[in-house]
Amino acid sequence: MSDTSRLRPTETTNTQAPPPFPAPGDRPGHGRAAAVAPPGLLRALTPYLLDWLPRQRWFAGKGRPIAGLALAGAEELLPVDGRLGTPGLLHLLVEVDQGQERRECYQLLLGTRAVLPSALAPALVGRPADGPLAGLAVYEALHDPRLAAVLLERLRSPGRAGPLRFAAEPGAAIPAGLPPRLSGVEQSNTSVVYGDTFILKVFRRVSPGLNPDVELALALSRAGCPRVAEPVAWYEAVGAHEEPATLGVLQRYLPGCQDGWTLALLAAGQGAHGVAGDFTGEARELGRATAEVHRALAGALPVAAWGHERIRLLAEAMTGRLDRAVLAVPELARYAPALRAVYAELAALGATGTTLTVQRVHGDLHLGQVLHTPGRGWVLIDFEGEPDRPLAERRRPQPPVQDVAAMLRSFDYVARFQDPEWPGAAAWAERHRTAFCDGYAERLGGDPRHTPVLLRAYETDKAVYEVVYEARHRPDWLAIPMAAIRRLSAAGGT
Repeated sequence: MSDTSRLRPTETTNTQAPPPFPAPGDRPGHGRAAAVAPPGLLRALTPYLLDWLPRQRWFAGKGRPIAGLALAGAEELLPVDGRLGTPGLLHLLVEVDQGQERRECYQLLLGTRAVLPSALAPALVGRPADGPLAGLAVYEALHDPRLAAVLLERLRSPGRAGPLRFAAEPGAAIPAGLPPRLSGVEQSNTSVVYGDTFILKVFRRVSPGLNPDVELALALSRAGCPRVAEPVAWYEAVGAHEEPATLGVLQRYLPGCQDGWTLALLAAGQGAHGVAGDFTGEARELGRATAEVHRALAGALPVAAWGHERIRLLAEAMTGRLDRAVLAVPELARYAPALRAVYAELAALGATGTTLTVQRVHGDLHLGQVLHTPGRGWVLIDFEGEPDRPLAERRRPQPPVQDVAAMLRSFDYVARFQDPEWPGAAAWAERHRTAFCDGYAERLGGDPRHTPVLLRAYETDKAVYEVVYEARHRPDWLAIPMAAIRRLSAAGGT
């Protein structure tokens, strides 16, 4: 073992003058183990990480200066000092301070080489001039097939590697030597495909606790639900936080599939050009698949009921999000009174004695989170919920209508994506929203349209979220959720 295996005080670096960035072990309420790292590692990497991190698609703090970095965990999976003449592999958990109360923790997998092949040049992070990696090229390891293969080998042999713990489903057969390739879809996580058999999702933003993408997918798989890509192995960090933090999950790969967004967009695009682009059959089947997932989750995990007080708090939270959104996007102000009335109706619903059944749900369901497969039909993926929300919140039971409302919003996005002013957009979206709800009701027995106040409130809450997101990240798309805001704020809008 190299020096990285020896326990040392947690290293922190600042990018500006004091006050200093406190070590994780010194922060109130943490009381966790110090990071394992050789002296000067983070200090030497900091200038390069400050430039590299904000350029990554999965980095959530774009546009805000980084005040400091701290190591929450470090483990050498392959010797990184180049002494064996082979690539090194270093696993890091790095906390990023951007001046907010909540510091984000990111998982980094860094490779080291004395000479970086030209094929890996785009993955370069930097070449430290001093410290334990002096003179070596440091790069994003998942771009390197030799290093990506190391993760699969670790998952094939469950056990500990320092603060990292690898686990697998009993009886899982993971063949050796499957060739890895980095997925071209880069979002809030990074994925590696092994052969045509498995796909490893590496969670970049790390929070203490079991990630629902593992928790819910395991529950569905163990319940025999075919609407999920079965998890076979996963790994987590132990000791970096108050409880183990999920770092990645290996799932069955579904070759030959297409995501729902692409399929629906093709249909809507045909309609925009005067051809009857129809996706209603697929939408109905997707409604059935969603209902099957909800039914399986209700059978596998606890179900509860919300009464008057909890419904009031739900409406209050939605109103609070609207108030903050109005401050962020002034265009919302003219619609705010009508939108608040939507939430007031929801609060009043509880006063009538109505109760809501709540359970675990997908949490971020849209057409990009579903795959149409040759053998299974629709499969739901990415059960981690909205990554901007705290993990504890994403793991709370919710009314299943939350997922339904989110999917209805997705059909609206498809209809208006190519041309927000397409005259047929509203009719196309409504036709497919109806088909989805019809399929959902057929399979589950309960129609979400029978609770219009609840459905409208959740769809409004989602549209408000979309307005803020588009205003910040994709202003050219802002017209899409604003069209929904106008519809939902109109009297009797549903």
